[in-house]
Amino acid sequence: MSSETYLNHPTFGLLYRICLLEDSQELFTTLYAQRIFFLVTAAANGFTFEPITRSDARLLVENRLRLLRRTGQTQEHKLLHAIHQQTFQ
Repeated sequence: MSSETYLNHPTFGLLYRICLLEDSQELFTTLYAQRIFFLVTAAANGFTFEPITRSDARLLVENRLRLLRRTGQTQEHKLLHAIHQQTFQ
């Protein structure tokens, strides 16, 4: 079973999920270039796409990493750390 999640953006095409941020918020990036980032919020009436800067996306991922470390979710932390290294380093 694959844990990869994709979402189709009306303008930018296929987006790849980097991580879950909160219950209804996730961070996505464009699939191929990984240069445009979106904060995607799920609501009853659909999805909202908020474009954010690379530095804001990095900050959100680093905050999520700190939360995972604090709560002892080592496996999820390890996976997200690898994604962080691949995306932002």
